[in-house]
Amino acid sequence: MLPDQLFHLDPDSEHSLQKQIREQMVHAILSGNIPLDKPLPSSRSLSSQLKVGRNTVILAYEHLLNSGYLLSQPRKGYFVDPDILKGTASPIATPRRESMSATPDWSLKLKQHPSQQLNIVKPRDWQSYPYPFIYGQISAELFPLNHWRECCRDAVSVSAVRGWSVDRQGDDYPELVEQVRTRLLPRRSVWADPDQILVTVGAQHALYLITQLLLDKTSTIGLENPGYVDVRNIASLGPAAVKPLAVDHQGLVLDEQIDDCDYIYVTPSHQSPTTVTMPLENRYALLKKAAQSDIVLIEDDYESEFNYQSNPLPALKSLDENDRVLYVGSLSKTISPGLRMGYLVGPAELIRELRSLRRLMLRHPAVNNQHSMALFLARGYHDSHVRKLLHTYKERHEVMAAALDKYMPGSARAPSFGGSSFWVEGPAELDAKELAQRATQRGLILEPGDVHFQQHDAPRNFFRLGFSAIQTEKIEPGVQLLAQLIHQR
Repeated sequence: MLPDQLFHLDPDSEHSLQKQIREQMVHAILSGNIPLDKPLPSSRSLSSQLKVGRNTVILAYEHLLNSGYLLSQPRKGYFVDPDILKGTASPIATPRRESMSATPDWSLKLKQHPSQQLNIVKPRDWQSYPYPFIYGQISAELFPLNHWRECCRDAVSVSAVRGWSVDRQGDDYPELVEQVRTRLLPRRSVWADPDQILVTVGAQHALYLITQLLLDKTSTIGLENPGYVDVRNIASLGPAAVKPLAVDHQGLVLDEQIDDCDYIYVTPSHQSPTTVTMPLENRYALLKKAAQSDIVLIEDDYESEFNYQSNPLPALKSLDENDRVLYVGSLSKTISPGLRMGYLVGPAELIRELRSLRRLMLRHPAVNNQHSMALFLARGYHDSHVRKLLHTYKERHEVMAAALDKYMPGSARAPSFGGSSFWVEGPAELDAKELAQRATQRGLILEPGDVHFQQHDAPRNFFRLGFSAIQTEKIEPGVQLLAQLIHQR
């Protein structure tokens, strides 16, 4: 008999009982908890012990036999194959330490402390909340499950595996680059050659690569204030000066504040987090000032797919005639943030250096994922998925705008471009952090806004409400509850 504690079968698990037995037995074998010289219990005995069907155990044993974990000896039964443990380090006794003086003092050795940076904190169990006004997540029923499964299944065919399993050194999967070039970028009137495109592990990866390659202690990078938290934290890790740049109802303010910047990170189509859109004339003015002051612009065109206007404004990159705009795109907001798939567009000579830098970090994003994404794009599944999201988000946008106007009039300006959130200004005396804590106790998630500001005395009465993860019918009662909580302070 095997010790009962080796197995903990969960009948409610998403995995079959047979798979649970296999996985737990593999763990027990590799942990050395099953003797090599003794046979495993018979299928009849183990099925009785675990209170499962005998066939379940038989199939688990046969799978482990075929996988090289077990040996079958006639008239004796199944044994652990000793070859599976070759190369596994054996535990050794740790000598008693006479002194702790030899232990490194990591607090002195660490040159940076990223964990101490201010970040947006999101509950990991947000799906269990009745009113998840969380930003950057997508409700599960909107994920294109069947189409994505189909593409992942086709990406592991024999011919497909032969194509993506080899070492590509620093290169991207050509089919994905082609889909980005011919299907995604033209939607924003951006045209690029294959050598001007780099696949990244999300938009943040692209921004990190840019700051690592282009910024040094003589550089100044301007960031919208309030703005995207992660790009601020990325830039703050380097030696460059980080300059907060004011924004207003038209996005980045174009005055003398930007003249001494070497680089500017900008979100013209959908300012993060205020959601305002930069007018066309301001985009031309920004490009003109960039040329005059030798400024490189880093355009994050996030959520550009969710445009509720019939004639969306063109991307800043599409207006650029001097290669002064680096274009960052992502598929996280349309398919899933967990896929971590983005892309960067820029001059070929810059992309070449960024590709070499990326190779030092992670060589290239996983090619099997690139292959699946290429299929998803090529078959038109992304286009149809975006249309579905656009319809859903537009409806939720309208419901939330009406609810805010009803229960919190004058607190928010409806995003002119689109997107999936509202930037809300509460009463002047409101502490959004304290509100968020009380709201969480009532099953409502919101995002306090002070983390988006660079100054220490940031206003505390702003917060962001996302609607990509909440059911449409929950929006109005959720906003009503929020208004009640604000008035109860």
